[in-house]
Amino acid sequence: MAERVLVIGSGGREHALAWKLAQSPHVQQVLVAPGNAGTASCGKISNSEVSVSNHSILAQYCKDHNVGLVVVGPEVPLAAGVVDDLAAAGVPCFGPSAKAAQLEASKSFSKSFMDRHGIPTARWSSFTNPQEACRYIRGADFPALVVKASGLAAGKGVIVAQDKEEACKAVEDIMKDKAFGSAGETVVVEELLEGEEVSCLCFTDGSSIAAMPSAQDHKRLQDGDKGPNTGGMGAYCPTPQISEEMLQQIRETVLQKTVDGMREEGTPYVGVLYAGLMLTPQGPRVLEFNCRFGDPECQVLLPLLKSDLYEVLKDTLQGKLASSPPEWLEGVAAVTVVMASPGYPGTYKKGIELTGLSQVQEMGLQIFHAGTALKEGGGVITSGGRVLTVTAVMPGLDSALHKANQGVAAVGFPDAVYRRDIGHRAIAYLTRSRGLTYKDSGVDIAAGNHLVDLIKPLAKATTRAGCNAELGGFAGLFDLKAAGFTDPVLVSGTDGVGTKLKIAHACGQHSTLGQDLVAMCVNDVLAQGAEPLFFLDYFACGQLDVGVASTVIGGIAEACKMAGCALLGGETAEMPGMYGKGEYDLAGFCVGAVERSAILPRLGDISEGDLLIGVASSGVHSNGFSLVRKILEQSGLQFSSPAPFGKAGETVGEVLLTPTKIYSRLLLPVLRSGVVKAYAHITGGGLLENIPRVLPQELAVDLDATRWRIPPVFSWLQEAGGLSEEEMGRTFNLGLGAVLVVARPDAQRVLRQLQAHEQAWIVGSLAHKQPGSEPVVVRNLSASLRAGPGASPETSALPNGTGQSDHAQRRRARVGVLISGTGTNLQALMEQAKKPSSAAEIVVVISNRPGVLGLKRASMAGIQTRVVDHKLYGSRSEFDSTIDRVLEEFGVEVVCLAGFMRILTGPFVKKWNGKLLNIHPSLLPSFKGVNAQKQALQAGVRVAGCSVHFVAEEVDAGAIIVQEAVPVLVNDTEDSLSERICEAEHRAFPAALELVASGAVKLGEDGRIIWNSVMQV
Repeated sequence: MAERVLVIGSGGREHALAWKLAQSPHVQQVLVAPGNAGTASCGKISNSEVSVSNHSILAQYCKDHNVGLVVVGPEVPLAAGVVDDLAAAGVPCFGPSAKAAQLEASKSFSKSFMDRHGIPTARWSSFTNPQEACRYIRGADFPALVVKASGLAAGKGVIVAQDKEEACKAVEDIMKDKAFGSAGETVVVEELLEGEEVSCLCFTDGSSIAAMPSAQDHKRLQDGDKGPNTGGMGAYCPTPQISEEMLQQIRETVLQKTVDGMREEGTPYVGVLYAGLMLTPQGPRVLEFNCRFGDPECQVLLPLLKSDLYEVLKDTLQGKLASSPPEWLEGVAAVTVVMASPGYPGTYKKGIELTGLSQVQEMGLQIFHAGTALKEGGGVITSGGRVLTVTAVMPGLDSALHKANQGVAAVGFPDAVYRRDIGHRAIAYLTRSRGLTYKDSGVDIAAGNHLVDLIKPLAKATTRAGCNAELGGFAGLFDLKAAGFTDPVLVSGTDGVGTKLKIAHACGQHSTLGQDLVAMCVNDVLAQGAEPLFFLDYFACGQLDVGVASTVIGGIAEACKMAGCALLGGETAEMPGMYGKGEYDLAGFCVGAVERSAILPRLGDISEGDLLIGVASSGVHSNGFSLVRKILEQSGLQFSSPAPFGKAGETVGEVLLTPTKIYSRLLLPVLRSGVVKAYAHITGGGLLENIPRVLPQELAVDLDATRWRIPPVFSWLQEAGGLSEEEMGRTFNLGLGAVLVVARPDAQRVLRQLQAHEQAWIVGSLAHKQPGSEPVVVRNLSASLRAGPGASPETSALPNGTGQSDHAQRRRARVGVLISGTGTNLQALMEQAKKPSSAAEIVVVISNRPGVLGLKRASMAGIQTRVVDHKLYGSRSEFDSTIDRVLEEFGVEVVCLAGFMRILTGPFVKKWNGKLLNIHPSLLPSFKGVNAQKQALQAGVRVAGCSVHFVAEEVDAGAIIVQEAVPVLVNDTEDSLSERICEAEHRAFPAALELVASGAVKLGEDGRIIWNSVMQV
């Protein structure tokens, strides 16, 4: 429903606001109070006589006339608290609160605020005593020649003196002679700065900012910047002589910093923030803040606003600026020329009749009225100092000035005062004689440097063991040893995201492409069993858009953190002429490493009857988008259309841009466990071409599409495109982003581990490939595509083996291992538990010392690790209780002490009685305690060995499960005997664990061993 909007004010700025608001389809009527002749009756726009100084009357008027939004133009009502009072009455009002408006209303407050928050400004001091102010002026070691009335003075309360005497006279005029009334009760004296002035404005919702193009006002009355200061004689926008790098610095160090500072001080600033700045050799310095649109800057900014002003103001009030930033016209410039009454800025005559106004409108120009009134009987007369502005929008600044001056000449206004050189600095800059630069060819080095500055902290956040991800060097370094590898083989992969880029560009959505790029490379590297270590990106474009590029690379950095790899470097290539406007291309490069013994695929181990486990994709991922786009084109669907294959409310573009899943953190523990024989990333080529890449040639793949969930997007693509089963299987992943090859006995264990974090299914098996047959057969595909996502995956038994619902498979005992060092016995236990026939599953390894090799061994095997550092606990019982809690957390049923160098307390041993195993390097009960090998040699025994036993409260006294004898040789030393006993331990401990885990051995209530059907080994 269209709304009624009230604009408060009577100047050219308010006419421009009403003119722009009236263009919105959401606005039924624009009222202006008190308005001027230009807003009296013009289409949707009309004047209102409501009092704007009595806020109660104003609020009631808004309610009576169904005003849905009030927009405040000038500063005085803002400082008087009109926003606060209207908001309290339930009337939405655009502008800052009275407290926030102090940024303009009190120059003393403003300068103090800038000092508190490190916002660059001129050196200054404020005074309520004129003598103290003059002493400051005379004693300052810098030119303290700018004297300002601290309060509001209608834009005229600033005097720029030529010398100290003139500055002191200005103080006297303001403070004693009351040149600006009560606004001058406090004066601010500040340093005279040299440089280019610029006006930088932004919309702000109290948190985010949306910067407007920069503009430049012309304060002096006469051409060449001569004559007295005024409220402004004209303006132009944008400012070509101000670099984008400088403007970005202003946005960050001034505008955003100001908004952040106000919020931190408990006074959120909502509205338009105007910073008047001087661009000095030392950088930008704030001259003043205004809490509203500038006049005449507003008259050049709003004609360049492409977005609906009403929507922008609403988004600002509702805190939506970050997600809906306003858009601006590009490739054009705006110039506005102020026509003032003769005598302005001094005493001037009123009531002069104006003619030719309609002729100016017919020239394609816009007149914004200010000091005008309707003449009785018809016509327009002057009623103020600045009477009107003539605004022109043209492709170039010089042509816009020429056009605006033509409009001024067409206005019948006897003895009018105006300037003919608005924008002269910018025009001189544009027409100056200079040599070509790299930027002239289309390559912006400053923008590239700015991009690097933006992405450096993003890359730094991806630091991991082995590198610090510090951008800026010629190359990146990675320390494999520091990453924990002992015998590594490097693995590399490179990829892009294909024509998914086209969809991102069409939707203006770039944040998810980084995950696509990283996933495509990382998932490939995983196929060799490798851990992804670092990533490099390549971003190529015709013209660098820093915002888009930083969004894409920010997504890459975030995805690197998800994958566990470092963003170590990259290349941004700006190549004019190579790409269309707004287009770019992406490529990625990932390097990983795998221990030589763990390289995949293990072709020699893969055999007929092995099962295939499929891991769910998120959708189309990043392949097949040329075909997807062709189908969309034929179907007539737009990217903004509601998706016939997505969740309620999702568009086609949103569903198709769902990012590719990254599988590294999910799959690495499984791959390291040793049970996975091969892993295929389902990328370009779909199911039909990717699975055979990791298999022996003599084996074929038998997939059953009823066994996994196919996302609805594939059903729609198949139907809308009339695609064959073969085309679907050769192009798309069909819901499976990864496929693992495992032996039948290991399938359920692997499946449970995956399903704890992700959807996964047993989807097929391997069979002997018959001559002339296809390497991959997907059964029931058409039926599954027709069935849609509501169908539940089939879980019945696969032929000749165990299906997903088979509960007859033996359950393994959950084992926890306590270590203190290198974990050689741990390694033996882990190798045993890997075997399909094992009755044990090691679920956690706990060390009382951080950083030991045993922890690395466990991690590389995909086993969870914990450190419970005994040095951090005040007592043994507190330490043991923590160990116990960790074991309970992992549901541990059997505990093995493998080189654990702490004595456990009685309560702990009692709790775990019959479930706690230890190994000792002697044939117990001989040589208990420490230095068992040394004791054996000193005793002269001919046979030593090792014993695995249940732990009892007395040291090395529990019931013995397994013993293995080791002969003592004539020339044995303590080291040589220990080495051979250690080898025996690596056989005895796994054997004892199997006996206990399988239930073949248990501890009786009398502390003696009870044997079931299995005899001692």
